[in-house]
Amino acid sequence: MAGLAPLLLGDGRLPVGAYSYSAGLEPAVAAGLTRDRIPALLRARLHTAAVTEAAAAVLALRAAGQDPVDYGPVQQALAARTLTAPLREASTTLGRGVHRLARRPAPDHPAVTALSAIRPRPLRPIAPAALGAVMKVSEEELAHGVVYDALQTIASAALKLLPGDPLDTVAWILAAEPHAAAAVAEALAVRTPADLPARTPPLTE
Repeated sequence: MAGLAPLLLGDGRLPVGAYSYSAGLEPAVAAGLTRDRIPALLRARLHTAAVTEAAAAVLALRAAGQDPVDYGPVQQALAARTLTAPLREASTTLGRGVHRLARRPAPDHPAVTALSAIRPRPLRPIAPAALGAVMKVSEEELAHGVVYDALQTIASAALKLLPGDPLDTVAWILAAEPHAAAAVAEALAVRTPADLPARTPPLTE
């Protein structure tokens, strides 16, 4: 499982958003964003929301390794940086999907059962951390998975909202790799919930 786990976290079918959420692309298109501007949007997302979400996921993975598991400080810090109710609602909806998935292979794992203690529900980055703890992924692998999902969410939505050559979306992601690597490095450097960057989608927009 150790070899498959990072691939699973990056799978677009995983219910964290890549096939069900546009990460702000839909309103951006409605406001006039054109296909040629999507690479710039990807870069902006990597330097803002992706860093915050990846750092929160890493902090939650560290919390999952403690006894008892307490996601509360990370959840509260992330909620404080998720500035609007619709964004928090979308994040908890996506988090619920991953929580359901994590309960399938390991319903009694402490990292999974601790998700049920979060009220109202775990935000999106917290739940993949529990799944990562079950699958024994490293902090770096989890951060890469969260950052890659940020790219895939927008790229997948672009195929529906601004149809074009699917190879373009692959090229966009490959071109964004240096920015993705920088986002992962920055996320891994965050040590406490108080240090969580306040870079959320409104900043991108």
